[in-house]
Amino acid sequence: MFSKILIANRGEIACRVIKTARRLGIKTVAVYSEADANALHVKMADEAYCLGPAAAAESYLVIDKVIAACKASGAQAVHPGYGFLSENARFAEALKANTIVFIGPPVKAIEVMGSKSDSKRVMEPAGVPLVPGYHGQDQDDALLAREADRIGYPVLVKASAGGGGKGMRVVRAASELAAAIAGARREAKAAFGDDSLLIEKYLDHPRHVEMQVFGDTHGNYVHLFERDCSLQRRHQKVIEEAPAPALPADVRRKLGDAAVAAARAVDYVGAGTVEFLYQDGEFYFIEMNTRLQVEHPVTEMITGQDLVEWQLRVASGEPLPLTQDQLVPRGHAFEARVYAEDPQKDFLPSIGTLSHLRPPVETAGVRVDTGVLQGDAVSMHYDPMIAKLIVWDHDRDSALRRLQTALADYQVVGVATNIAFLSAVAAHPAFAGLDISTKFIDAHRADLIPEPGKASDTQLAYAVLDTLLRREDEARQQAAASADPHSPWHSTDGWRLNDDNHHDFVFLDGEAEVKVVVHYRGQGRWQIDLPGGAVQARAERDSHGDLLADLDGVRQRATVVRLGNDLVIMANGHQHRLTLEDPAARAGQDAGHGGSLTAPMPGKVIQVLVAEGETVTAGQALMVLEAMKMEHTITAPQAGTVASIAFAPGDQVTDGVTLLVIDDGENT
Repeated sequence: MFSKILIANRGEIACRVIKTARRLGIKTVAVYSEADANALHVKMADEAYCLGPAAAAESYLVIDKVIAACKASGAQAVHPGYGFLSENARFAEALKANTIVFIGPPVKAIEVMGSKSDSKRVMEPAGVPLVPGYHGQDQDDALLAREADRIGYPVLVKASAGGGGKGMRVVRAASELAAAIAGARREAKAAFGDDSLLIEKYLDHPRHVEMQVFGDTHGNYVHLFERDCSLQRRHQKVIEEAPAPALPADVRRKLGDAAVAAARAVDYVGAGTVEFLYQDGEFYFIEMNTRLQVEHPVTEMITGQDLVEWQLRVASGEPLPLTQDQLVPRGHAFEARVYAEDPQKDFLPSIGTLSHLRPPVETAGVRVDTGVLQGDAVSMHYDPMIAKLIVWDHDRDSALRRLQTALADYQVVGVATNIAFLSAVAAHPAFAGLDISTKFIDAHRADLIPEPGKASDTQLAYAVLDTLLRREDEARQQAAASADPHSPWHSTDGWRLNDDNHHDFVFLDGEAEVKVVVHYRGQGRWQIDLPGGAVQARAERDSHGDLLADLDGVRQRATVVRLGNDLVIMANGHQHRLTLEDPAARAGQDAGHGGSLTAPMPGKVIQVLVAEGETVTAGQALMVLEAMKMEHTITAPQAGTVASIAFAPGDQVTDGVTLLVIDDGENT
């Protein structure tokens, strides 16, 4: 076994590997960019080396810098995590040339399975079922068009070297193919440095089922059962579960056999995942990921095995810890990926500081894998994942209830998150009823991403009570420092000369203004006049600073986080933001720009699709931005004329900056 390893990654996977290494008595070396100098994985490791600037291409992806850190630290092996260099054959070769062990598969397996086209050519003679498609090396556009016609629309255009939905387009008609090929090539080149594509038949209601496989240097192979990863958006997984539900026993057995056959076909060593599409009783090979998957914890939860430990043992030359007969699944597990992204804005990543972060309490049935702490920033440079929430229980229904409870307990303030969206998925009757496919989110989008509602009376009451308690605390502090601590001017009970003892509150709830009046009733009691009627209230704080509110005799708990004049109210799994009105500040606010289109997030301009003076229609694509390795298209909100364009291809833009202006004839 190794005595010291380097983790060539960041975030939650680096922290995950460090935890297992520490348990096994292995020292760890972290690497980091300048933007990650204070990151959690850097703090957790025994030592750490800076690789360079924030951009991954100048730090985490520079092979020579990673190898230099290995040599400087004396690390004997490198765990690549996932993403970055984890499936880079050149990196594995460079490590071998420097007598450093790559905790991953052989170079040949990476090269074959790293190409969707090559992998399918190897899988067919191995007896692994394939989706009908074109996987050839000839990338001529005319040939791709003929192949798409042969396969029959709809088809899926995919980056041959890709994953995670990057470089992937669904094409439903021949007229859409040229634009899809161009976009997929651009995105594939930016993400993987390889713009080769393949085309496959597009299945209209498949499930995405994958098998965890392991091989060792002694010729042993096992699978550790399957995971269902059907809940996806933009081809990226949202919630995964193991084992795959409602799968016939014979299909489950055949999937396992096919996955092991795939691993044998390339003399695989270490952890890998063989991915399949399953529809109408048949399954088809998609690809093999030659690394540890993001969703590996659900497999760990149902098998009781530490897959990182397996990786370390296999890479050090040991045989697989267990045989196939010794592996027995137990219970059911879910993983939900908690992201800093805004479902109301088509899941655009959200940039900012985690001003309040409180995950659910970890237990035998609840696990949180994360790489951030409260106060950390989510930047534009890397994947916006905050954490992976993993739950386990004895059966699917119990595990699903546990997931719902854990999501309700997850609190994040400072960035937009997908927690409410995940909660809606977990609570949806169709998900509980196993009506699942890769189309689930699109089919139930209205239920999963409802329009934001107004604050309830209860949420308004929480905001008022939290504000009153804060004012009481401030008054006590002022009184203690005053020459006359008993002066009524230090009171917060609504004391007034010749007036009712009350407080007036005005909140902004989005664009709406809401007025609430509070009357002091003595002995720590208030009457709160809310839009829906009056309630009698008391309040105090618990040891964590949470609000304990008594509303008309009903005891309730809430967390209220204040950011300037904004109050974020969190209770019962719901979050709502209110602004305590400051008339002076509001009077000075800018009215904004009626026809300007602003950048929804920091990024780089990839294409400008229109020119100044050009007439455009509502919904027309105007500009393409790249951020976090994904393309985002800016479209016209209404018909009009392009009055001005502020940026050109290659320019970097910041969040909220004006990109271009549309004149509709009445407003600019």
